[in-house]
Amino acid sequence: MQFQPIVAALRKHRIATVLIALEIALACAVLCNACFLIMQRVQAMHVITGVDESALGTIKLDGFEPVQATDLNARVLSAVRGVAGVRAATVVNTVPFGQHAGRAGVFLDRDKVQFGGVVEFYLASPGTAEAFGLRLISGRMPAQNEYTPVANFVPKNPPVLVTRVLADHFWPGENPLGKTFWSGETFRVIGVLDHLAVPEPGGGEAKDPDWSVYVPAQPGPQFAGRYLIRADPADLPGVMRRAKEAVLRAAPDAVMDQAQSQTIGDLRSRYFLSSRVMTGLLVGVVVALLGTTALGIVGLASFWVAQRRKQIGVRRALGATSGDILRYFQIENFLIVTIGIVLGMALAFGINAALMKVYELPRLPVWYLPVGAAVLWVLGQLAVLAPALRAASVPPVAAMRSA
Repeated sequence: MQFQPIVAALRKHRIATVLIALEIALACAVLCNACFLIMQRVQAMHVITGVDESALGTIKLDGFEPVQATDLNARVLSAVRGVAGVRAATVVNTVPFGQHAGRAGVFLDRDKVQFGGVVEFYLASPGTAEAFGLRLISGRMPAQNEYTPVANFVPKNPPVLVTRVLADHFWPGENPLGKTFWSGETFRVIGVLDHLAVPEPGGGEAKDPDWSVYVPAQPGPQFAGRYLIRADPADLPGVMRRAKEAVLRAAPDAVMDQAQSQTIGDLRSRYFLSSRVMTGLLVGVVVALLGTTALGIVGLASFWVAQRRKQIGVRRALGATSGDILRYFQIENFLIVTIGIVLGMALAFGINAALMKVYELPRLPVWYLPVGAAVLWVLGQLAVLAPALRAASVPPVAAMRSA
């Protein structure tokens, strides 16, 4: 197949060729960036929290004075532990997909020169690690006597557990056990957890969902109002309903935060609601854009087939086969799509640069470009196939008579 006749034909239809190429360029740029955003959302929604989500719920109380905290904790824990089906009930300051309650910057040296980052501190009463279902990969869990009262923000100089990701960030290639870091108090690492996601993964200043520190603490005036409940996953909805009723009877002087008093699964679902909506919208945009692009290619090819019936007839009369005519339109379409893809790749990086600046998104991985190009090449060939087959099926005599 000679390319020169095809190029010559495209030059005679510059405006139509340029418009389709620009449409394909826009489709390529939007397709690459939209797919990248969709993958970012999907990956975020599949974050591993490190806790046994299907077996956990939480109840949050507000509207009480700090002097009531010790008595409130005792009443609530007694009431919840008396509910049929409750396997464990402890005091925590937050849970995954709940409200953050202990975010702070930490330093890796006492002089506060080497900044480690902003992390989430989970304050946890005795039994919380077991209730959460946390997986310890090295070191040990806190001993009973290491759960001490909260002095201000955290207990005074507490032993802590850090996640594997956070340990690798703080001390890459080193054994984190026995290491210390600072944030008002001195924190000494006694164990490493496989995972423990921050309450709001993807938000705030934390660069990774596992930037969490588990701090053993004794419930008291500055550590009250949020309760973790563990039950059999099949019984959890009923257990949570009965537990909330029991808490309302036991603590009428406090106000229950209904939005935060849910199962962890429900909190996850609500937390990622906007991500699911955005993903659906982006998928709709991609489908609509690809559909519009395909229709544009079909329309242009159909128009050119109608305009070239005499040319097709002459070529058929001179010995061109149906396959030759089919390949002609496919190659012509391939050239137009390729021009659009080249322009679209440059436009995709431009859009991504703008998104990086405005929304602080990561850089678009290069491999999205060949994938987007392949999709558009396939789409172009499928879209032009029907008009090309129609052109290839025109008998030479009929084509000549219609000229």
